[in-house]
Amino acid sequence: MGFEDTRRAGQPDIDVAIIGAGLSGIGMAAHMQMLCPDRTYALFERRPQLGGTWDLFRYPGVRSDSDMHTLGFIFEPWKHEKSIADGPSILEYLNRIATERGIRQHIRFETKVVSANWESGNAWWVITTEAADGQRSRTTARFLYLGSGYYDYDTPYDPAIPGRDDFAGTIIHPQFWPEDFDYTGKRVVVIGSGATAVTIVPAMAQKAAHVTMLQRTPTWYAIRPARDAIANTLRKFLPDKLAYRITRFKNVFMQDMVYKRARNQPQKVKDFLTKKLQEALGPKYDPATFTPPYNPWEQRLCLVPDGDLFHAMKAGKAEIITDNIERIDAQGIQLKSGKRLDCDVIVTATGLALAMAGKIALGMDGQPVRMNERWYYKGCMYSNLPNLAQVFGYLNASWTLRADIDADFVCRLLNHMKKVGADSATPVLTDESALEADTPLDLSSGYIQRGLSIQPKNAKTMPWRLNQDYLFDRKYLKEDPLDDGIMRFAKASGAVAAKAGEVVEPAE
Repeated sequence: MGFEDTRRAGQPDIDVAIIGAGLSGIGMAAHMQMLCPDRTYALFERRPQLGGTWDLFRYPGVRSDSDMHTLGFIFEPWKHEKSIADGPSILEYLNRIATERGIRQHIRFETKVVSANWESGNAWWVITTEAADGQRSRTTARFLYLGSGYYDYDTPYDPAIPGRDDFAGTIIHPQFWPEDFDYTGKRVVVIGSGATAVTIVPAMAQKAAHVTMLQRTPTWYAIRPARDAIANTLRKFLPDKLAYRITRFKNVFMQDMVYKRARNQPQKVKDFLTKKLQEALGPKYDPATFTPPYNPWEQRLCLVPDGDLFHAMKAGKAEIITDNIERIDAQGIQLKSGKRLDCDVIVTATGLALAMAGKIALGMDGQPVRMNERWYYKGCMYSNLPNLAQVFGYLNASWTLRADIDADFVCRLLNHMKKVGADSATPVLTDESALEADTPLDLSSGYIQRGLSIQPKNAKTMPWRLNQDYLFDRKYLKEDPLDDGIMRFAKASGAVAAKAGEVVEPAE
């Protein structure tokens, strides 16, 4: 397999390589155009369309599990009436931004990043990409920005359920939903009780004969309107940007308050959520089905817009069964309790598999970089790893809140590098024994626990930490100095850049 080498002597091909053209990547491109308009960039997208998650997931009812006034970008108001948006609406939002802001022309579609190696002497990343036809190319970039998400696009979590090959019907994982699959009049079992299952069940119930959600463990549900009445009212009287800003602040505040109350006063939140479930379900409320063995926000709350799941249950179109699977056979699922679920379609909404750095083989001067040996720095960079940032969005709030502040931070860092004449910026950690470790992802969800071994290390205190507090992070990343005594700025020759035009001795 041949290589097309695009490198030029003395300077990188582009200033910033953005990996992924989803929410994180499009957001970074927009921030660069606003804050670093003199820098060059390219987005590398392995798929033929932009959108990332929202282009990959095509299962029935696919929607956001948080409101679009916080999942939307800080710079681009969400103007749709529905705050809890479906996948096509989110794709339309992203495509419009990419077109109107001239970002689309910078996207290299069907270009998979295979590896990225940091060359210390040149202070740039050598990025190896693979096109759809297998042709490999190399591109150099001064800075690498990973907006590739946090899960494996190729291999979701799909437990080996005994007997699945014996099933006479259709088994589907939501991550790979077949186009134009017709389930009209069919009996469906959805295995799982997370956000995907909670979305799929009411959507499929509209056409299926019946849908059963088979859960091993109950989930906490939060019922809220799909339309934000305050946001829609504000837009009638205020400019879009001002109305959006007010709504965004309101929703950020409410998310933060609910999360912290769930952690500090879990019983009060449990009582509140239970009361709402009882009101929504009436006589169909069953404590055994709706009382998880954990407190709210020890796993993500599952959003039920307009109570659609519970309407389907009350109409007799859907049900939730709590049990364990013995095996799958030709006609359906045999449960350990002795009960059976005969069905025509099985949907394995069993979760995601986490992946770090988009499964790109990272290296430094030819030596492999293992991310689980690095420490987070300010939630977006890593110890002793130059010119690399990655978006890992919030688990207790909207992903894009983190993407926005990360992009702003990196753009300001790029501008500071230019000001002091630096080619590289490295968060230097000299003594990790002085740090007290903390879990990087403080949720008990299965997909989180399964992926902890590949996660970078997390300290209990900043800056060596991935935090889960947007309001704190926004202030901290904005106000903490870029030149904080930890970030080391250097020229490609190895000399450390100090003030603009002044170079001090190389660091050891």
